[in-house]
This record gives sequence, C-alpha cells and structure tokens, in this order.
Amino acid sequence: MALDATWIEGPDRPIEVKVATPSSANATGRLIVLTHGLPLNRGGGVLASRLLPELAERIAGEVGWTAVVPSLRGVGETGGTFSARGWLDDLRSVIGAFIDPSSMPSLAGFGLGGALCLKVASEDERIRGVVTMATPADLSAWCGRPDRFASICELAGVIEDASTVSSERLVAEVEALDPLGSIATIPPRHLMIVHGGDDAVVPVAQARQLVEAAGGHAELRVVQGAGHWLRPDPRMVATLLGWLERRS
Repeated sequence: MALDATWIEGPDRPIEVKVATPSSANATGRLIVLTHGLPLNRGGGVLASRLLPELAERIAGEVGWTAVVPSLRGVGETGGTFSARGWLDDLRSVIGAFIDPSSMPSLAGFGLGGALCLKVASEDERIRGVVTMATPADLSAWCGRPDRFASICELAGVIEDASTVSSERLVAEVEALDPLGSIATIPPRHLMIVHGGDDAVVPVAQARQLVEAAGGHAELRVVQGAGHWLRPDPRMVATLLGWLERRS
C-alpha cells in the first residue's frame, strides 16, 4: 500500500490530492473519493483534508480500494476561495481524473462534503454508491444568517475577506446542493447515512430525513454517544470499512 501526494488540473487551478493505492495482492480495482467538510473553526481550512489520508490508508490496506482525498479550493494547499459551486466543479474534476470504466466509483463525504457527494451522484450515473457522515439535510438552517456564515468562513480561512463576497450568494449556492432532492434520485444505487447519536451541530433527525427522502433505500447507522466530529471515532471507521467490503 502506498500513499502519494499529487496535483491534478482543476477547472481553474491545480487541486492538491492524496492517493492511497492498495498493494497488487489485495487490490479490488474499486475507487472511493473521500470528501472533507467545510471547516468552521478558526484556521480549519488548513487542516480539514489532512485528517483524511490516514483513513484512506486504512481503506487501501484493509479492503483493497484506491482511496482519493482531494483538498477542494480554499482548503489545504489548494488555492482559491470556497464556494459550493466551486467545490462541485473541483470534485467533478477529481472524479474525472481517476475514474475508469471498471472502477465502479463511490463517494464518501463528511458534513457539507456529504451534500456535495449526493449532488454529484445525482448527476453522474457512473457513481455506484454514496456514504454521508454527519451531513445536514437542511442546509438553510445549517448556514444560518448569510453575513454570519461568511464571517465564519473567513475565520476558518476558506475565504480571504468576507467583505469581498456576496454572503447571500454564498449561502444560496450551498442551499442549492439540496441534499433531500439529490438523494431521492440515487436509488437503487447504494447509500449509507452515518450520524452521531449525540450530534449537537446537525441533529440526528436530519439523518432520518435523508433516509426518508431516499424512499427508505439507504442504510442508516447511528453511532450511539458520538457527536458531530465522526472522523476520529473507530466505530465510524469500522462501519465505513464494512460497507466497502460488502461492495467489493
């Protein structure tokens, strides 16, 4: 198993990507793209995607999938400024760079990254499965007031200066991801919704709304006692690895 850092050509700038490749002995030929969320803590834009390469290595080493971790614009070393439309364009570019006819790709995303994955899968039938983790169903409530949302994005470092962007447009583009509308179009392709039972940022009821919007054609895994930050939780990792193994 190898973890490599590379760059791919994005729609208007290079995109930083980490790729975990399984050894030839256990390679399944399958592909998953792991998508970070929108960091809302001070300086989080630098760190958001750095938490995922270790998970990518687990996936490559234990279930034999190639795992790709992009840093979308404004995150990590990738330049530019966050916008939901820009992140969609970046994610589509990453998928296009790594997909092949036999890879049967899946997407997995944390928080807002899950909403991105649902939106992309709703538009691209090549995506065979989606996993969301702590993903909000109601993005309007999640964003809150546009001016405050823009200020938080500036504090996180994913936009340089909130005064130079339209906060109303910033929020409108996030809302347009429409997780409930997107997930409704994905079945019978595979879906799994993972959520912390004690998530104080996105109530677990929103995970159930996503399942309902999918017509019940989605696995729901509630991690009891877990909060919003699922990435460090070994139960989340085991749940994801098990789902991938069943798709191999």
